[in-house]
Order: sequence, then structure tokens, then C-alpha cells
Amino acid sequence: MILFKRLKSCTAAILLSAAMAFSFSGCEEPSETFEQAGRDLEQGSCEYALQGYEQCYNDGVLPVLSARGAGISCLRMNKYEDAVSWFTQALNGEKVEKATRKDLLSYRATAYMKSQQYENAMADCQTLKVDFGEDAETCFLTGAVALAMDSYDEAASNFDMAYEHSTGYEMAIRIYEQYIDRGMEADGTGYLEKSLDHSADSADDYCDRGRIYYYMEDYNAAVSELTNAVSSGSTDALLLLGMVHNAQHSSSKARAMYQQYMDDGGSTAKAYNGLALCDLEESNFDSALDNIEKGKPYASTEELQSLLFNEIVVYEKKMDFDTARQKAEEYTAMFPEDETAARELEFLKSREKPAVTPAPEETSEQAASGDASSDGSYDESYYDSSYDSSYDESYYDESYYDESYYDESYYGYDESYYDESYYGY
Repeated sequence: MILFKRLKSCTAAILLSAAMAFSFSGCEEPSETFEQAGRDLEQGSCEYALQGYEQCYNDGVLPVLSARGAGISCLRMNKYEDAVSWFTQALNGEKVEKATRKDLLSYRATAYMKSQQYENAMADCQTLKVDFGEDAETCFLTGAVALAMDSYDEAASNFDMAYEHSTGYEMAIRIYEQYIDRGMEADGTGYLEKSLDHSADSADDYCDRGRIYYYMEDYNAAVSELTNAVSSGSTDALLLLGMVHNAQHSSSKARAMYQQYMDDGGSTAKAYNGLALCDLEESNFDSALDNIEKGKPYASTEELQSLLFNEIVVYEKKMDFDTARQKAEEYTAMFPEDETAARELEFLKSREKPAVTPAPEETSEQAASGDASSDGSYDESYYDSSYDSSYDESYYDESYYDESYYDESYYGYDESYYDESYYGY
């Protein structure tokens, strides 16, 4: 079974998970278009959200916050250059409040990092530290940028400070996920181990502990913690239990968890993705493709990314390399920063059979001498026999593939500044 030991989407997207509304005291009231854009963004309809925020910005309605909303929409759609432009416009606006400026700098640093403009991203991180201090979120963001720049000591120093400011499960998981995205799992595991020293006080705590044990491949402990989380009312724990059972190659138990997750109101896209992975475990590839298609209409950008990636996997397992390559090309065009998908595409290109040069037309002399076959077919010497049509299962590393979208690891922010009734995540 092809699995992904991370809970994030396969590109390991880094987005800020702040609730996205501010107090509107002292400024004009938001328009209906502005409010609708926020609802669209919350529901994952980023294109509609972007249109709404652009209209508000052009109409002069809350220009700083409209530019901010447009930037977040672009960031969610992986349009990083556009996101940088919108965040810069917001930062250059009039009367940008202190909390808003900090938020915008954090978003812009993320957009710079996603577009691989690491020096610019680090510059924004340094500005955040100078102007606002070294809090947990700023240190975490700085660590993530430093890691992307291969500045491992600087990354470790900042991650240590982030964990000191915000000890517990969530920060440990977020740091671990940054390291695993770089193939440095061992460097992140220490944070997970330290976080387990804390006791669980809520359903979310049990869920996080279960997620940590899942990462550490202690599946029995994961089941125990997640069962407690479900008993305490956590729907997300059902999704994680499905992942654990899949990791244990128990697709029937996993399928039951995904179905219950769907029945309890969990994300339909996530549930269909989980069911598709159960199908993969059972080598039921057509059913897997069917479940992926069912999930697409309900998917947010991040959820769609995982569905599309897993679609490539299914076609590979079907040994339909031509379709898999086509899907991989479409995927990498949509998500160019995904290095795992880029490697997949290179692999799929290697599966293509080399073009065969047709034999020259037979001359009368050749026909007379019998050089060509009696039925007029080409001489086999013209064919390249080096192509290996076998399917090498050893190519796959089970740590690569994502079997869920459960991800609470995005950057957090002080929610006291926000009112979710205006902005969507």
C-alpha cells in the first residue's frame, strides 16, 4: 500500500490559519460583496472570493482588508506572485493598523517562501522580529524559511524558540512536518517525543497525541488515544483512525472509519479520499478513481491537490503510465512547488517507450537478396530492446503519499484580533 506518513497535503503547503476578520471600529462598514467574499473563501471557493475582493478594492471598499483578502485567495490558489503583489498593496495602504501589518508581513513572507524568494521571505521575518518581537509564530515562520534555505542551524534555533514559546502538541507537530517535508524526519521526531510529556485534557489533545503516535508508527498507542478522542466527541479522530487502520493494512476497519467520518459531518472530500485509499489497498483501482471523482466537487484547494496526486498514484498502480504522466503534467502545472510530484513526473517519463525509427523502404536489390522479412515487416534490429516494460514496485517509498487532508498545522495567529463572521479561512 502506498501511504504518506504526513497528514498534510503532499506539497506540505505552508499557509497561515488565522481567522480572517478584523474589528471594523473606526472605519466604514463592509459591503455585502466584501462579506460574501469572506464566506466564499471560508468555503474554499477562492476564485469567487478573489473576484469579490478585487471588486471591493477597485470600488474603494476597505482597500487594505480587500487587498489582504485577495492576497489570501491567491495564496490558497498557489498564485504566489499575485499574492505577494496584493499583500504589498495592502501594506502600502493608508492607516494600516499594527496588528494588520504584522499579519500582512507574515502572509507575505509565506508567499515569498512558496515562490522560492527566500531572501525576501527572510527579510520580512526579520522585520517581524524587530517590530513585533520573537513570538512563537514569528520564530516558527523564520525557522521554516531558514530550513527552505538549507540554513539548518538557524532553522533549529528558531524552531527551539518557537517550541519554548508554545510548548505542546500542535507546535511540535508543525515543526516535525517541516522537517519531514525536507526528508529530515529524525530532526523533527525529538519535538514529538518532548510533547508527549504533556497530559491530555481535551478531545483535541487526545487527537493530537494520536496523530503523534501515528507519525511515530506506534499504531496501538495511536488507536488508544484516538478512541479516547472519538469518545470525547472528536470527528477528526475518525479520519485519523482510518489512516492508522490503513497503515496496518486493515482496509475494512479503515473504510468503516471514513464512512463514519462522512456520516458525522466530516469533509466529504476527505472521506472520499480515504475510501479511495482503501480501494488502493484492495487493488480496486476503478473504485478508487470513482471515489476520487466523487470527492473533487467538494474539495478545497488543498483537498483537491491530494485527490489529484492520489489519482496519479492510481493510474501508476494500473500501469497506465501514459494517463499517469498526463495527470502528473497537469498536476505539476497547477502545483509547481511540489517536489515529490516533480520526481513522479520524471519517473513516469522514464516509463515511456523510446520512439522507434521505421526501417527504410526496401529496395529492389534488398528484396532480391532477401534482407527483408518475407511478409514485409521491419527488421527487428531497428527496434530498441533496452526498454524495460516491467513495473518496479521498489520505486515507491511509502512515506511519500498522502492519505488524508487532516491538517491543523498551518500557522496560527492571535484570534483575538478576528471575527470569523467576516472572513473565511
